[in-house]
Amino acid sequence: MKIHFIAIGGSAMHNLALALEHKGYAVTGSDDVIYEPSKGRLLAKGLLPKEFGWFQEKITLDLDAVILGMHAKPDNPELLKAQELGLKIYSYPEFLYEQSKNKTRVVIGGSHGKTTITSMILHVLNYHNIQVDYMVGAQLDGFDRMVHLTEENDFIVLEGDEYLSSPIDRRPKFHLYKPNIALLSGIAWDHINVFPTFDNYLEQFQIFVDSIIKGGSISYNEEDIEVKKVVEASENPIRKLAYKTPEYIVEDGQTLLLTPEGPMPIEVFGKHNLSNLSGAKWICQNVGVDEDDFYEAIGTFKGASKRLEKIAEGKTTVAYKDFAHSPSKVEATTNAVKEQYPNRKLIACLELHTYSSLNADFLKEYKGALNKADEAVVFYSPHAIKIKQLEEVSEKQIAEAFGRDDLQIYTNPDSFKENLFNKNFSNSALLLMSSGNYGGLNFDSIKEVIGN
Repeated sequence: MKIHFIAIGGSAMHNLALALEHKGYAVTGSDDVIYEPSKGRLLAKGLLPKEFGWFQEKITLDLDAVILGMHAKPDNPELLKAQELGLKIYSYPEFLYEQSKNKTRVVIGGSHGKTTITSMILHVLNYHNIQVDYMVGAQLDGFDRMVHLTEENDFIVLEGDEYLSSPIDRRPKFHLYKPNIALLSGIAWDHINVFPTFDNYLEQFQIFVDSIIKGGSISYNEEDIEVKKVVEASENPIRKLAYKTPEYIVEDGQTLLLTPEGPMPIEVFGKHNLSNLSGAKWICQNVGVDEDDFYEAIGTFKGASKRLEKIAEGKTTVAYKDFAHSPSKVEATTNAVKEQYPNRKLIACLELHTYSSLNADFLKEYKGALNKADEAVVFYSPHAIKIKQLEEVSEKQIAEAFGRDDLQIYTNPDSFKENLFNKNFSNSALLLMSSGNYGGLNFDSIKEVIGN
C-alpha cells in the first residue's frame, strides 16, 4: 500500500509512519517543521521529506490513503488536493482502527495514568515474550517504536487519548477504537479549549464506555468518584471489573509492593502509580498473564519516558522530571515524591505551559496541587500566553490560585535557571514538572548542580 502522511513530524504520526514502513508499506510525508527526535528517526528510515512545506503534487491518484495529523490546518493545500481527488483520508485513530478491526482491541483511557498503564502492560507482555500490536504515548526501554502493527498478532494495546482526532474530525480519538477490553483510570477536567465545561468533558468518557463492544469488559478505578459513576451508570452489557490501589509500604526511599509472596521492591512509586499498576495487572490477566508472572515482570519496570523519570542523583539528593501539567497530575506527582522521600526537602517546580494551565478561569483548579512541596516554584511565559491568544494572567492570580503565600513565580527563563542552579540541594528532592522545557532548560545540566 502507498500511504502519504500530512504532518508526518508529530510524535504519534512519525511513529505510525515508521511502523508502516516496517510493515512493508510505501510511505511518504510532508510537514512545515520537524524537530528531533522525529527528524533523525525519519531520516534513518528514508522517510524525512526532502524539503519542508506542503506540496500538492505529492497527492496523486495512486495513493491508497492519506493520514491527516492534528498539526495540519483544515485548509492545508495537500488536504484540499486529496479531497478534490476523492482519496481516502484517515485520521490517526481511524487508521489504527482500520489496522486492528479484526483483532482484540485493548484500550486504556483516562485523564491521567493511561501512558503509564499502557507502558506497564507492554513491559509485562514483552518480558514474557507475548507478541501484541500496540500504540503508546511514550518511548519505552526495549521497544524500537511507539507504534507496532502486524497482520499476525491477535491483540492490539492502544493508549486511548480523549483529544480530537484530526482538524476535520472533531471526535475524541478513543471514541474510534471500539474496544473489546477497556480500562478507565481517572477523570479530571482537561483540554478546556475543546471541552469548555466539565460536563462536556465527562460526556466523552460516557461515550467511551458505551463504545465498548457488547460482551466486552472494562476495568475501572473504583477510587475515582467520577470514573465509578460513569462506569456503573452505563447500561452497555459489558463486564465491569473494579480495581483499587494495592497495599504497599515505603522504607528508606524504596517502595515495596505487598504481594501474596511477601513484600516486593518495585522501581515506580507513588499512590497513583501503584493504582496504575493494579489496573495494568487486571488487563494483563485478561490477556492471559497470571498474577505471579505479572509480579515477576513488573518488578523490572522503570517507568515510561518523562513520567517520574530520575535524571540525577547525589548522596543526599535526587532529581526527577515529569510530564505532569494538569492539576490532578501535578498533585499526584508532588505527593508521590514527598511520600517516597519524607525526610528530604521537596523542591517542586511547575511550568504552566498548556492552553488549559494558562487559562485564567482554569487556574483555580490548581488549588492545593503543590501543598506537599516544602518549596514551590511556578514558571510561565507571558510570550506563550500571547501566542495562544489568551487573556493575560498575573503573578497575583497564580499565587491566589495555588493557595500558597510563599509560592515563587518566574516569567523569565534566565532568572528561573539562575535561581535553580544557586539552590542548596543538600538532603533534598527536586521535581521538575512540565510538558515544555522552562524556556530552554537543559535537563542534563541538572546533574552538575545535584553533585555526587
